[in-house]
Amino acid sequence: MPNLFSWGKSAPTHQGDGETSRKRQEEQSRNQQAELQRKLQEAELARKRQEEEAARKQREAEAEAARRAGPSDAAAQFDLGWKYANGRGVAQDDTQAVAWYRKAAAQGHAHAQFNLGVMYDDGRGVAQDAKQAVEWYRKAAAQGNASAQNNLGWMYQNGRGVAQDDTQAVEWYRKAAAQGHARAQTNLGWMYANGRGVAQDDKQAVEWYRTAAAQGYAAAQFNLGWMYANGRGVAQDDKQAVEWYRKAADQGHAYAQCNLGWMYMKGRGVAQDDTQAVEWYRKAAAQGHARAQFNLGVMYANGRGLAQDDKQAVEWYRKAADQGHARAQAELKKRGL
Repeated sequence: MPNLFSWGKSAPTHQGDGETSRKRQEEQSRNQQAELQRKLQEAELARKRQEEEAARKQREAEAEAARRAGPSDAAAQFDLGWKYANGRGVAQDDTQAVAWYRKAAAQGHAHAQFNLGVMYDDGRGVAQDAKQAVEWYRKAAAQGNASAQNNLGWMYQNGRGVAQDDTQAVEWYRKAAAQGHARAQTNLGWMYANGRGVAQDDKQAVEWYRTAAAQGYAAAQFNLGWMYANGRGVAQDDKQAVEWYRKAADQGHAYAQCNLGWMYMKGRGVAQDDTQAVEWYRKAAAQGHARAQFNLGVMYANGRGLAQDDKQAVEWYRKAADQGHARAQAELKKRGL
């Protein structure tokens, strides 16, 4: 009969040890959850207190601003209106902006009158009303406010709130332009270039575009570049065209970016460079410029400046076509799309 071997004594056991350990772990977990919940509640309470304090300070700031903008202090009323319009130091509130602009405007504050006109023009804080916009622009323009004079000219040019009248548009643009207002100078140049309200005169157009372009106004720089590219009012000069297109393009002017891309694609005024052409087309296309979107599609379709890619070509054709670009629509039609 084989021997039986003993491996020693078994350690004593206690059936309750495992249950106690489990209960202890559960209690620790409950305590940890309770502590976490307490911390979350404290954080939420602190956040609410901060918000209440910020709101209190804002109310105090608004009350103090309103106090300073007394019934006869037009400058302070205008300033408070501007703060409400832009959310500076107070909660942004177009209705309050209009109320304070109106108080200052009623006292003859030209900037307030102009800003009130803009609020009516854009329908901010009030129902959009072109006639009211014209009324307030006119009041400010009569006091020599150049921005109001420009905007009043634009309202006459486009027949908004007044009967369309190019002669009146030119008159108001000229008043603002004489004060160095770059947008008005550009608008006046455009009227000369197109013979609206004045005898058509490309040289005068170039003069006003150049004056505004020298102030860094991108639209004028683009227009001046176009005049050089087409030899209107100046000797035709592609290098000058590129120079002015680039100045405007660097400021994000989509039309200038597209035209600069075209100059690179054709090698006009710069060394021919498809990669640069694509870069500028892409910048303009990203801003929704339909012709740039079409041109970028052409570059993809032909593998110029990037890898040939019909899918990308179709994508850009479609973007341009959706905006009514006829050649893009024709390209899609050719592809049965």
